[in-house]
Amino acid sequence: MGPTAELAVIGGSGLYALLDGATEHEVETPYGPPSDVVTIAEVAGRRVAFLPRHGRDHRHPPHLIPYRANLWALRSLGVRQVLAPCAVGGLRPDLGPGTFVVPDQLIDRTSGRMQTYYDRGAVHVSFADPYCPNGRRTLLAAAAGRDVPAVDGGTVVVVEGPRFSTRAESRWFASIGGTVVNMTGHPEAVLARELALCYSSIALVTDLDAGVEGGGAVTQEEVFRVFGENTDRLRGLLLAALAELPTERDCDCGRALDGIKLPFALP
Repeated sequence: MGPTAELAVIGGSGLYALLDGATEHEVETPYGPPSDVVTIAEVAGRRVAFLPRHGRDHRHPPHLIPYRANLWALRSLGVRQVLAPCAVGGLRPDLGPGTFVVPDQLIDRTSGRMQTYYDRGAVHVSFADPYCPNGRRTLLAAAAGRDVPAVDGGTVVVVEGPRFSTRAESRWFASIGGTVVNMTGHPEAVLARELALCYSSIALVTDLDAGVEGGGAVTQEEVFRVFGENTDRLRGLLLAALAELPTERDCDCGRALDGIKLPFALP
């Protein structure tokens, strides 16, 4: 029997580099290799898979991340609940660097990305609520328990990248209800739903986006710096949340494919 895990984190390698007893595993998928090897470790008595979204050497830009391979690899290992930390730009002046947001909605502004597993047959999954309610509650409770302020709810506007937004685009994103802006939240979230996974995100604001009052031109250096400064806080929050995720799923995520005839068997 191969390696197994019940929970997963998709995020930077710095989030789990210090875990004891971790083992690395190469996973094959019908969609090619995932972003990197999958690291499996035990957290609070539960087996957790960790996958660096961009690869450990950050080789995959946002628009070329093998999203389908990543989610398929995790499900094939037995994962059913995923936590997905990410870096975002704030679209409101009150959401400055170092703020955590647990989003509940998503607006897709990407283009050209493969965003479904179902290229044959009529398979339409519900995506009205992109994030798992149980995972969101768990992340918010973990943040509160560690005295880490976290905004409950918000809309992630996902852009194609890899460039940052113009000032006009930032103002437009805010005007249509965006809370934060990001380059990786889609199609990750919808692919998780298509595999009947629970998927929840926690977003770390690294900058005020260019069109926001008080925001300057966004730079990669600034984004990486702020994310690095908050890695320890984010790691602690995620480890606390992993320990408290429900062992039995009673949300709708696991029933997303009920009544749908799939064109192939899921792992």
